[in-house]
Amino acid sequence: MTMVDPIADMLTRIRNAIMASYDKVEVPCSKIKIDIVRILKGEGYIRNYKVLEDNKKARIVIYLKYNDDKSPVIKGLERISTPSCRVYSRCKKIPKALNGLGINIVSTSKGVVTDREARRMGVGGEIICSVW
Repeated sequence: MTMVDPIADMLTRIRNAIMASYDKVEVPCSKIKIDIVRILKGEGYIRNYKVLEDNKKARIVIYLKYNDDKSPVIKGLERISTPSCRVYSRCKKIPKALNGLGINIVSTSKGVVTDREARRMGVGGEIICSVW
């Protein structure tokens, strides 16, 4: 059976691993997932990630990040644009996640970037998800 929304599946796997206090989580690999994980690493929400390629399928190993008191750095992950209901926004109208305390990940014509980078570049696009 095919998966309808692989990005939502990745976010749910990360959310479930955080609730279970796992150190790492594995997800199937795709280009957009690698871009999303790259942004999460750059913004400091995860420790690291690694792309593993077998002879069959590639997968991403995401190493989750926790504070000193064992609380997760990622407090929330929310899928905004779904395959059945796409959400697009112009650069001036891109919403701020948690009044600027979180980030929105946006797929633009210049690649997958954060909401701040999209505003700086002056491009809009599809709002993939929010992280805080």
